[in-house]
Amino acid sequence: MSHVSQAPVTTPDGEPAPPAPTAYDQVNGWFSGYDQVLFDWFLTRRRGAEEKPGDLLELGAFMGKSAIFLGGYLGEGEEFTVCDLFDSPAPDDSNLAEMQDSYPTLTRRGFETNYLAFREELPTIIQAPTFVVADRVRPASCRFIHIDASHLYEHVVQDIASSRVVAAPGAVVVFDDYRSEHCPGVAAAVWAAVATGELHLICVSASKLYATWDDAAPYQAELLTWLEGREDLWHGVDLVAGQSLVRIGDEGSVPPEPPKPLRPAPEPVAAPVPPPGHQPGPRPRAGTAWRRLAKDLLPPVVTRAIVAWRRRRRG
Repeated sequence: MSHVSQAPVTTPDGEPAPPAPTAYDQVNGWFSGYDQVLFDWFLTRRRGAEEKPGDLLELGAFMGKSAIFLGGYLGEGEEFTVCDLFDSPAPDDSNLAEMQDSYPTLTRRGFETNYLAFREELPTIIQAPTFVVADRVRPASCRFIHIDASHLYEHVVQDIASSRVVAAPGAVVVFDDYRSEHCPGVAAAVWAAVATGELHLICVSASKLYATWDDAAPYQAELLTWLEGREDLWHGVDLVAGQSLVRIGDEGSVPPEPPKPLRPAPEPVAAPVPPPGHQPGPRPRAGTAWRRLAKDLLPPVVTRAIVAWRRRRRG
């Protein structure tokens, strides 16, 4: 894990950053409950003292929702790396258009504020295009890689190639938006890698495809056994491009306990209650008010004349 000083988070112009979230569901992002369940299963599968450390890597972080989740699975001696352009200039016009259209509010400061609300230390941050990952992350070091960066075909092809360089033996590689209608470049790149037989399918959810560069059979065998015991997830098995694929759907699954903020939200301050002041009494009836005014202002002889006249009218 990287050791990064935690100076007060400010924007580049020195202004305080937006307030940190006080609950995980306040963090902007797209990370379904049952993908959280699947992440938890893959990240904890057969993790014991005999397992070698393996690093975690995320390409494309947005505001940190999945990164915060991943940061809770770091073991002793492991490192978590996040690579994103954040608010840096895009390397080409197509990427610039994508950033302006899909992520206009993305900033590194916003990510850091969100992450430090739930984790003690920031991950190692590479603020650059994801094609630098193969040169900046140790080869064969990562046990879990989450790819959710550019949706452009050429960039996804590069991310797939980079993941193969940094993947440890048996590593799981997860691709987001592999079937979204607004991201055809992701689908084309991922399924091409599957069709060549290099990327081996494990399973798919509605949003993410889980694969490995090694033998997927051990994962699928254990996954199917685990799924048989769950009533909140449905599953089926298909054959795709000569490979077995487990399809998983949601029946109202409950995700793992969401990360809790490091510092509880401040207690709401009750509005001060004003001290009791003069409380006006009931409004007098019109006749009563008239008599009081007449008594105070008019000569007695006039007052008696008016009273007599009013009595005659009532009679």
